[in-house]
Amino acid sequence: MRGAGTLPPGRKVALVMNADAHILAVATAVPPFVLGQNEVMRRIDLALGPYSREIVRLLPMFGNTGIDRRYSCVPIEWYEELHEWPERNQVYLDSAVDLLESATRRVLQRAGRRPEEIEAVVAVSTTGIATPSLDALLMERMSLRRTVKRLPIFGLGCAGGSIGLARAAALSRANPHALVLFLVVELCALCFRRDDFSKSNIVATALFGDGAAAALIASPGEGARIVGGGEYTWPDSLDVMGWEVTREGFKAIFSRDIPELVTTKLHDVAVDFLAEHALTLADIDSFVCHPGGAKVLDALEIAFELEPGALGNARDVLREYGNMSAATVMFVLERAIADSKPWKRALVSALGPGFTAGFTLLENAS
Repeated sequence: MRGAGTLPPGRKVALVMNADAHILAVATAVPPFVLGQNEVMRRIDLALGPYSREIVRLLPMFGNTGIDRRYSCVPIEWYEELHEWPERNQVYLDSAVDLLESATRRVLQRAGRRPEEIEAVVAVSTTGIATPSLDALLMERMSLRRTVKRLPIFGLGCAGGSIGLARAAALSRANPHALVLFLVVELCALCFRRDDFSKSNIVATALFGDGAAAALIASPGEGARIVGGGEYTWPDSLDVMGWEVTREGFKAIFSRDIPELVTTKLHDVAVDFLAEHALTLADIDSFVCHPGGAKVLDALEIAFELEPGALGNARDVLREYGNMSAATVMFVLERAIADSKPWKRALVSALGPGFTAGFTLLENAS
């Protein structure tokens, strides 16, 4: 076991839960505007390149991300103008609810359920501010029952897909026979800043896309069983990842050390989480990982003792959709559930601000 990520004595990473919450279905949704990676790079070069040699030096990054295209809630021309926070957040509100409605209707259709059956909603998002929260806005849009239990979650960043799924499972167990709707939507592309020449802005521009996902969870039910969830937040790591709030909106914060942190510290934390369930990495058939970027995926394969290129579903999602923050791992999960290759146990994992690792353990009866 690598020593870099060893937990303090007596520290447990897992929150053990009763094994009776099931994922009935998962569905995803993306906005209509396609951002081809080459086109984004060309426009960045034209718009910012003449003013910064550093921007020109960073352009090859676009070709090294493992991304072919992404989706955006606004056309690419929108990003060429300056937009302050109120306008950006209004775009976020309008687009986020549209995407959540689309994903919700799709997941209900897949599960053969009706909107009026939903008794609780867990909604994760960190790329805008909504008060009333997105779940309340969706409740009004879709005429959900007035007694729906609502749990909006903000601030988990990329870890929100895994941690939020575990929270939804806990809510399902607390309300047996209730149908719980888990939602996640992130409009990361809105963080691009036309007048920001920093490396973090260019990295975000090369990686981020928009998307949403929905899952239906019931206890009892059929489908993959959510066995447990847990998380671990490393000390002195608050500056690794997050948002800086400015007049123009959110500005991405990335540490260049993220791949190194994953390589050296995640392994032991994951091992300790699995040990709480009397499992090892060798007992996991499917690793459902948030693909933060190509280098992060390489680091994840090292941390989880996998062969290079083993995280195929995650790499495919990254190539086709980019990094959609918390929503991305749900796109990977959707593919894992539909995968023709059978699996008994799956580990859903994601890393986010804190700096925090989030895990959800699944078992498949089929």
